[in-house]
Amino acid sequence: MIEAVIFDLDGVIVDSEHVWDEVREQLAHERGGRWHARAQADMMGMSSVEWSRYLHDEIGLSESPEAINHEVVERMLARYRTELPLIDGAVAAVERLAADFRLAVASSSNRPLIEAVLESAGLQDLFEVTVSSEEVERGKPAPDVYLEAARRLGLEPVLCAAVEDSGNGLRSARAAGMRVVAIPNRRYPPPADALVLADVTLGSVAELTAKVVSGLGVRSST
Repeated sequence: MIEAVIFDLDGVIVDSEHVWDEVREQLAHERGGRWHARAQADMMGMSSVEWSRYLHDEIGLSESPEAINHEVVERMLARYRTELPLIDGAVAAVERLAADFRLAVASSSNRPLIEAVLESAGLQDLFEVTVSSEEVERGKPAPDVYLEAARRLGLEPVLCAAVEDSGNGLRSARAAGMRVVAIPNRRYPPPADALVLADVTLGSVAELTAKVVSGLGVRSST
């Protein structure tokens, strides 16, 4: 029986992937970087340590990765203060599942952004655990952030279900040994080889119910 549901944040609760893209691209242009069409896909799922290094090494920003990270996070927070792009139905879905499951967040966002989104959405008290990939060794598609969320919950990963929208997120959750619910990102849809890793695919977060999660069963650990 599934005991906990672990949510991704960007693309599941908040429609922010394009905001990240816009903020980092604008910074790259301002600072004389070499932005290219592959950059968004390359950075999706990376931890802050990884994408700030990417902006420095690959895109060519001269500032240190630490300074790049700080500037991007400040710009993201400013965007969220202006308008928080919550996904329709996400708050209601979290509230529904909180009645039956323990909840956690496993996100590639920095901790200040996770906390800002959950507080603004009024969801902070429903999540027992939140983990940023900046707090683990590797970002998605490595399983680290999901494994750490399960560890903080005190549960084996097989007792957890993950809710994901991106290719790297789906790979991460599956590598952690969890049941996986895919809600494909409409702006940046996951590739077919990642989508097949999901146990169930939904059209929107509004379709996410306790019945869907309970129907997943428990993945064998062998």
